Amino acid sequence: MNGDIIAIVVAICWTLSAVFFEFGGRKIGSLNLNLIRLCFAFVMLGATLAVMAGHFFPVGADGKAWLLISLSGLIGFVLGDYFLFASYTMITARFSQLFMTLAPLFTAIFSFIILSETLSFLSILGMLVTLVGIGISVFSKGDESGHAVKLDLPVKGCIYAIIGAFGQGFGIVLSKIGMNAYSAAYSCDSALYIPLASTQIRCIAGIFSFAAIILMRRGAKEFIASCKNGQGVLLTFCGSIFGPFVGVTLSLLAVQHSNTAVASTIMAMVPVIILLPDKFLFKRKVSLIQALGAVIAVIGVSLFFV
Repeated sequence: MNGDIIAIVVAICWTLSAVFFEFGGRKIGSLNLNLIRLCFAFVMLGATLAVMAGHFFPVGADGKAWLLISLSGLIGFVLGDYFLFASYTMITARFSQLFMTLAPLFTAIFSFIILSETLSFLSILGMLVTLVGIGISVFSKGDESGHAVKLDLPVKGCIYAIIGAFGQGFGIVLSKIGMNAYSAAYSCDSALYIPLASTQIRCIAGIFSFAAIILMRRGAKEFIASCKNGQGVLLTFCGSIFGPFVGVTLSLLAVQHSNTAVASTIMAMVPVIILLPDKFLFKRKVSLIQALGAVIAVIGVSLFFV
């Protein structure tokens, strides 16, 4: 099984989910969207496991696997995706996904800290090139008011997107460690079972966490109202198919059958792919310099893992 090809499919899925979730978040709010989409994903994953293995819930995982995979869900789904989806409503999915090119860099940093993987000269160069690419896309020449360079996007949205990249980068490392522990504790014939079951465990952790956050914020009534927003729920459902169901599951399958850093690099192609629907579907202005910045950012990520 070729993990690199799977990673390309993941990039396409995440592009589609980003578009759906951007518009869904505007309809029902990013916090409500997160809980609803994880509930959708949980049911879809459970149905798939039922057909594949005859049971709705994941089985065979020991305490260590549950702990590591649940923690990866808290870091990736709760911390990472909450801030990522919130940034969609502030700076649009295109720019949010551009900042997500930082995720593989965070992956490499935490792989170095946790797995003792070293950083080469090209890795450091790749980091700098990626930052330059992001800078080219999100900064512009200032006016005559005294500012030579200015940020074209809301600062809060940019910070949220960076936190999202941090969560995804750290979460994928914990996911791989957790899946390795799962595989050691439970043997199965299907190569898809461990990634599917692991994604469902991550969803469970995310559902309980987001539900707790909504209750603590006394947002139950708002959440119920969001569930009655047909258009918002439909957009969330479509995004859930391409995001936490197909996309995340295939991403775990990709890192299971490929180098974690290489798979993360390929999956970071979303900022380039997403320019197509932005330009032709939503008729948004995409300048040549912004497109060039996105390409440079992806090239930087690729250098990082040479």
